[in-house]
Amino acid sequence: MVFSELIKNRYSVRAYKSDPVEDEKLTAVLEAARLAPTASNRQPFQLFVIHTKGREEELRRIYHKEWFIQAPLIICACGLPGEVWKGEHGRDYLGVDVAIVMDHLILAATDLGLGTCWIGAFDADAAREILDLPEDAEPIIFTPLGYPADSPKPKERKPLDELVRYI
Repeated sequence: MVFSELIKNRYSVRAYKSDPVEDEKLTAVLEAARLAPTASNRQPFQLFVIHTKGREEELRRIYHKEWFIQAPLIICACGLPGEVWKGEHGRDYLGVDVAIVMDHLILAATDLGLGTCWIGAFDADAAREILDLPEDAEPIIFTPLGYPADSPKPKERKPLDELVRYI
C-alpha cells in the first residue's frame, strides 16, 4: 500500500473477527516494531504477545471493553526504564521510544489488513499481575491484533493551520 493511503486507512478498530492471525503476518508486524528508531538505538522495549482464547476473564481486568478481547491476539508494549537513553539534558525518552515502536507495529498491521487500537488507559497493576511481567518492564501501550469486524468512521481532525506554525 502507498504510505499516504496507509495512514488514511488506519483507524481504531473496535470490533474483531475471531479468525486467527497468520504466523507470517504476526512476524511481519513484530519485525516492523523491531526496526523502529529509538533514542541512541537502545531499543528499551519488550513486546508481549498474548493469546486471548481462554484468558478473556482475566484480560478484562486489564481493560474492560469487550472488543479488547475479541481479537485472537493482544500485544503489550513495555518500556525498559533501565535501558533507556537519557539526553544531555536528562530527558527520558522511554515513552517516545515505545510510541514509535507501537506506531510502526500498527501501521504494518494496517498494511497487512489487520486491525489494531491504541490503548493507554488500562489497569497497569492488573497487567503486571496477569501477564507476570518482569520487574523491569513497564506496560505502556496495549493493542488488540486481528481482523476488523467493523468499518472505519470518517476521521475528525483539526485543520492543518491549527496544528502547524511556521516560524
